[in-house]
Amino acid sequence: MATFGTLMFTWVKGKLVGMDPDGNRYYTERSQSRPRQRRWVIYKGKSEASRVPAEWHAWLHHTSPAPLNAVGRKPWQKSHQPNLTGSAQAYLPPGHDLAGGRRDRATGDYEPWVPDSSK
Repeated sequence: MATFGTLMFTWVKGKLVGMDPDGNRYYTERSQSRPRQRRWVIYKGKSEASRVPAEWHAWLHHTSPAPLNAVGRKPWQKSHQPNLTGSAQAYLPPGHDLAGGRRDRATGDYEPWVPDSSK
C-alpha cells in the first residue's frame, strides 16, 4: 500500500499512464518542470518491486519513452512469480542444509586436483 504522502502527491501532480494486468498503476508528472519527468508505480496490494513486469520496468527506468505494452506478451514469456527468498517455498539446491543436507554422489566424471608433492 502506498503511503499517504505518495497518494497525495499522485492526486495533486500525477497523471495516470496505464495499468498492468496485475492492477498496478503507473504515473508520471503532469507538468514538464524537470528535464526528466518523475515516473512511479502504485502497487495493487503488497508493494513488491519484483511485481513490475518487464514492459513497465523499462518505462519506469527511462529506458523506453513509452510503455512496451503495445508489443504484447510473447508465448514464451512466463507469468510473474513472487520473490520467495526467505520463505518456506524458497528454492534450496540439492545438498543444502535446510533441504536435508544430502546430495547424490559424483558420477565419476569428476577428478579432483592433487598438488604435485615432488616439488
